[in-house]
Amino acid sequence: MKTSNAKRHVRAALAALLCLPATVMAQSEWPQRPITLVVPYPPGGPTDIVARVVAKNLGEQLQQTIVVDNRAGAGGNIGAELVARSKPDGYTLLLATTAHAINKSLFKNLNYDVGTSFTPITLLTEGPLVVVTRSDLGADNVQDLIRLAKKADKKLTFASSGNGQSTHLSAALFNAMSAIHMVHVPYKGSAPAMTDLIGGQVDVMFNTLLSSLPYIKEGKLKALAVTGEHRTAVLPAVPTVAESGLAGYSAHAWNGLLAPKGTPAPITDKLSVALKAALANQQVRQTFSAQGFDARWLSPAQFSNYLSDEISKWKDVVNTSGATVN
Repeated sequence: MKTSNAKRHVRAALAALLCLPATVMAQSEWPQRPITLVVPYPPGGPTDIVARVVAKNLGEQLQQTIVVDNRAGAGGNIGAELVARSKPDGYTLLLATTAHAINKSLFKNLNYDVGTSFTPITLLTEGPLVVVTRSDLGADNVQDLIRLAKKADKKLTFASSGNGQSTHLSAALFNAMSAIHMVHVPYKGSAPAMTDLIGGQVDVMFNTLLSSLPYIKEGKLKALAVTGEHRTAVLPAVPTVAESGLAGYSAHAWNGLLAPKGTPAPITDKLSVALKAALANQQVRQTFSAQGFDARWLSPAQFSNYLSDEISKWKDVVNTSGATVN
């Protein structure tokens, strides 16, 4: 009887040992098939452009195909919820943005929590927005814009890439700090918003440099200011909002990578190392720099802290500006 029990214990121990290496091996051999990078915005917008540069270079590092899957809607929440509910196996990732830090306080009934539903991987890009107007608006600088907005017979409108986006909240903060009331017109992405701005259907947009620069260079849009603490190298003659008379104003747009909560450490570590190499690529850095973004790698722990700080910061902005989702 004792011998039989001993054999059973030995068999159980051997089975456990056999299972453990299989799990570790599966993770160490990841990825064995294409990875889906969910972009919660339409094709052609700034986030989509960043995603495709990252997908190409990350794919080269991992020697695997990265498929960009655009899941637009609800201010980036549809795509984020999809990834939050996905299997944590490293094959479904989220291209997150400033909006996801904002949405936590702006939306009251989200089916995910950006702070707890994901495993942070790294920051990807960071940069200021640019305040652009239709070319015939009649504003040459921030003070002109504020004066126009204060005219009783001239109710200005500002476009955004969607409720809760940085393009929305940065303008809402501007409204609050300058004591004006430009009317918010949300779009489903930056591209359609830019089309209507150029066409004269809306007056102003606080947009990413990535999607605004071509139109600024062509003279179709006028750049009044950038929203960061410092001027940007791609538009050196354009002042910051703060130096244009609105002291203390600052807003940035960023993109980062998140995986579903519970994604194994061997996978997230491999992603982190691959992305560090991809973002160090000189061609990638030059591509982002030319569009007004800095490529910026952070460790998973650093990005977790960064994300927490952003959630806190934008909660304060939502409260200060009184912005709401219509």
